[in-house]
Amino acid sequence: MRCLLQLVGLVMHFQVPTNVVPMLDKLFQLAGRTMPKVKTNRVKYPEGWELIEPTLRDLQGKMREAENDPHDGKRKCEALWPIFKLAHQKSRYIFDLYHRRKEISKELYEFCLDQGYADRNLIAKWKKPGYERLCCLRCIQPRDHNFATTCVCRVPKHLREEKVIECVHCGCRGCASGD
Repeated sequence: MRCLLQLVGLVMHFQVPTNVVPMLDKLFQLAGRTMPKVKTNRVKYPEGWELIEPTLRDLQGKMREAENDPHDGKRKCEALWPIFKLAHQKSRYIFDLYHRRKEISKELYEFCLDQGYADRNLIAKWKKPGYERLCCLRCIQPRDHNFATTCVCRVPKHLREEKVIECVHCGCRGCASGD
């Protein structure tokens, strides 16, 4: 019996050919025991995943391009702007599908949040009044700004002294709810 358990330990630790598993199962049946389940790392996608997968894969490809894009001639903060923009776009896509259009199930929505396809904290802010158009979380964190305020992109357009302003953190030109 000890040898049988050691063999199962090897099977679970190393990948073995699929034709060996039924033989091990038969050995366990002869010994009067059941073979332990082998855990797989494969993710089970919920129903409806095939509808949103092409768009998410496309956005992930663009994200990969943005990460590998050379940033010669750009300021350090400007190199991150396309990444922030694509992260916002992915989160907004999933948010709109669930909360506005109601085209995906709660299970699929939670799966996307758990797997990192969307930013859970940013979506939580979008649900609150005054933050419906928030571009990124850095724009509302007082520790990242002078005088412990929020970013200039959070100021409504009719209250700005300058008409064209870009956020230093993410390149946003205005995400105030009143605009």
